[in-house]
Amino acid sequence: MRPAPTHCPAQKTVDAHTIALARGRAFTLIELLVVIAIIALLMAVLMPALSRAREQGKRAVCLNNVKQMAMGWVLYADDNDGRIFSASTAWNAQNPPWVVWRDPANASIEERLEDIRTGVLYRYCPTVKLFKCPTGVRGEVVTYAAPDSLNGYSGMRGTTNIMIKKTPQIKGPGKRIVFLDEGRLSPNSWTVWYDEERWWDQITARHGDGTNFSFADGHSEYWKWSDSRTVDVAKMDYNAWQGSGRHAAESTQPGNVDLHKVQKGAWGKLGYTPNY
Repeated sequence: MRPAPTHCPAQKTVDAHTIALARGRAFTLIELLVVIAIIALLMAVLMPALSRAREQGKRAVCLNNVKQMAMGWVLYADDNDGRIFSASTAWNAQNPPWVVWRDPANASIEERLEDIRTGVLYRYCPTVKLFKCPTGVRGEVVTYAAPDSLNGYSGMRGTTNIMIKKTPQIKGPGKRIVFLDEGRLSPNSWTVWYDEERWWDQITARHGDGTNFSFADGHSEYWKWSDSRTVDVAKMDYNAWQGSGRHAAESTQPGNVDLHKVQKGAWGKLGYTPNY
């Protein structure tokens, strides 16, 4: 008969040593709090950079959108003896618009997507996603606009003789705005005054206090605003601007170089002597 096993002192020593090592590797509460603090600090440093990178990506997509739309504008004119389509968004068989506007309150998204396909630009830009900025208003399907000057609304004071109907009329196509990121589609072309230092339709500041434009030669640019008054207009509540802001004192901005630049891009020149 085998004797009963006796306890091995060496094994007891190993077990105690292993336990001691395991206890030594555990985090103390203070160490855990330090690690959490370091992670939080890293997140605070990295998140703004990630946010900027994400915004730059959206800006690049938007820039490409307006560039492709400008190229479509050029191709349409080439196919029609230099005649350009209407910058307005109201359907007119004799003067077809680039897209058709329909009141979002009374139309489904699919109906409004069909209005993109109805417009004459879709033949040259056959992707509905192209018509909306990635940071566009939720529920909108078109966020871009074309200025009055390009065969659009003709009632702006002093502009009768400078309205563009055909591309040969354009001097300096690389400086003439064809599309801009308005924020949401409106029932007409985009309006900025010609003979006053004053905004009418709201400008946007979606991409780091600036916005994107494309031009009659087919290229696109990002313009960052330098005057805080421009940003104030851009960030005003849309309904407030439409209701009273555009009629109020803040719409008139003497010496605003952003306003001057946009007016020149839309009309080709200023219809007044600017204040500086």
